[in-house]
Formats: sequence, C-alpha cells, structure tokens
Amino acid sequence: MEAGEAMKIKIITRGAVIRIAILLTFLTAVLVWCYFAMLKSPGSSWSGPREPLGAEELLIRDSLQSHVEHFAGTIGERNVLNYPKLTQCAGDIEKYFILIGLDVRKVSFKSDNLSFDNIEASKKGATEPGSIIVIGAHYDSCGSTPGANDNATGVACMLALAKAASKKTYDKTIRFVAFVNEEPPFFKGSQMGSLVYARFCKENKDNITAMLSLETMGYYTDEKNSQRYPFPFDKVYPSTGNFIGFVGNYESRQLVREVTTSFRRNCKFPSESGAVPSSIAGAGWSDHWSFWQIGVPALMVTDTAFFRYPYYHRKEDTPDKINYDCLARVTAGLDKVLDELAGFTANQTPKTELANSVAKVR
Repeated sequence: MEAGEAMKIKIITRGAVIRIAILLTFLTAVLVWCYFAMLKSPGSSWSGPREPLGAEELLIRDSLQSHVEHFAGTIGERNVLNYPKLTQCAGDIEKYFILIGLDVRKVSFKSDNLSFDNIEASKKGATEPGSIIVIGAHYDSCGSTPGANDNATGVACMLALAKAASKKTYDKTIRFVAFVNEEPPFFKGSQMGSLVYARFCKENKDNITAMLSLETMGYYTDEKNSQRYPFPFDKVYPSTGNFIGFVGNYESRQLVREVTTSFRRNCKFPSESGAVPSSIAGAGWSDHWSFWQIGVPALMVTDTAFFRYPYYHRKEDTPDKINYDCLARVTAGLDKVLDELAGFTANQTPKTELANSVAKVR
C-alpha cells in the first residue's frame, strides 16, 4: 500500500469517528432532555417500610372494600354483554351521588338500541366555578370478568373522594364522572363513554382544566421483579410493583408534575410518574385518552394494570386480590391532591368526612 492511500484511509476514518462522536453527543443530549422533560419525577418517592394505617385510613379501607365487593361481587360482570347488571351499577352510583348531596345528571347516548349512561356529580366552585376539574372512573368490566381491580377500585376511590368533597368548599368546580363503555368493543371508539362525554363538554365549551382517570388501582406487591414496562422504561423505573403511577402525555406534563408533587408532599406511599408519548403501549389505555382528543391535560392514576397485575381481564379479578390497605392510603393522598388542585378554601374539614364514605352504594 502506498503512503498516499494510507493517508487517505486515515483521513476518512478520522472523519467517520468525528461524525459518530457528534451523533452520539446529539443522541445523549436528546435522551437527557427526554428524561428530564418526560420521565424525571419531581421530589422524592416515599421509601422504606410501609407505615401502619391510621384510624381514619382504617375506616377508608373498610369503605373501599365495601364498594369493591358490591360492584365486583354482588353485581359482578357489568357491560353490554350483561346489560341489566351494567344498568344496575349505573343506578347504584347515581343513587350514591344523590345521597351525598351532589348535583347529579346523566350524559346518555344510544348504541344498537341500548341506552348507556355517564353519571356526573358536580361540586360547584365558589370563586372560579367556570374552571372545571374532572375526576373519572369507568364502571364497566371486561367481558365475563367481575372487574374488581379493573375497575371497581377506581370507582370506589372516586366515590370516597366525592363524599369528602361534598362537605368542602373549593374555588374551582369538580365533576366526578362514572364512565360507561371503556372496555372492548367500545375502547377508543365513538361509543366509548368518556369520549362521548368529552365531546359533549367540548360542544358546550366547558373549561376543563384538568382530568384524572382513576384506573386499576388496587394491586401492590413488594416482590422483586414484579413490575414490567415497555422498552426503554424498564431502564429508568423500579422493578418492584409497590407504587402508584401518574401517567400522562407530553402535553399534560405540567399536570403530571403538579399532581406528583402534591401527592409526594401529602402521602407516605411510593409513587412514580411520567409524561410520555401517547403511542407508548398502555399510556393511553383509559378514559384520560378521551380528554387528550379534545386538548385537555389529563392523566391516569394507576397501579399500571397488566404491567403488574396477573389477573388483568381474567375471571380471577376478584375482590380478594385487592390490597385495601394500600388503596386506602392512596385514596387519602389523592384527597389532598384534589384539595390543592381545586383550591380548598373552607375551614378544616373533620377527618371523618373522607372516612364516612363507608355508606354503601346499594
């Protein structure tokens, strides 16, 4: 090989190295930006031994268990395939909302000659009534499953929060909405209950500033490697499924940060959060997705469902699989989050208000 050829090869190799270095630097910068913009959770998650429940939390636990056992045990399968049970569930939720003194209305629609109901209960804001926060949970179950974790836990949590809110005064209006038809075959279709509701709100020009979807919230374990994620999130998040998650899209990142910060400030329970692309598997798999479609910041509060729960969409999704102690603590923490989001302005509410949600929905 002549000297000129060797020099030519050397120059090409050096240039390639420089280009690769530039590319790697760029990719590193992008990854760092993605981490801090989308995945970095504000504050610190609670760690260490789980503290015993306090007296109020014990009452909350009993309330939640009663609700879950009613929806997933007494009623059981509730969806278009078992329409009478679906309407029974909707009726029980409506009666409960009326019982606790909230303003109730139904946003109903028809599909294949059947009527479906979204049940809305409102607590009007005192100083900013036109600013609306939606707390939602779907009440239907998937196929022939009893739907204890998915999603009687979310409905139970919503009812407890609604009961607590009924005795308080807030700056903003809060709507508690029980959604129908979240599960297949309606999921992400035009007859999905939350999508019908979201479009209804858009047509009415409702100023919804935030939406929280309470979805599959009751399974927690300290077993190692019990938590899974889609790649590459398994490189960032913990492998033990003992935390509650707050998941939004990038456009909802400020809401994700606000909710996570508030929860960590007020609740001694592990938590993780992320504002991720909506195309990521599982990121939009609940009713918050419907509000993304109308441009509303929205997130999902979840135990991550099928990424952790072994009985997801199975007949074994029964009330005995739920960790009611953990669900109670999370619910108490979310009550504080809602106080801060909506602007709790009344005098101190007795602690028994949240615990008194033990009233059953029968």
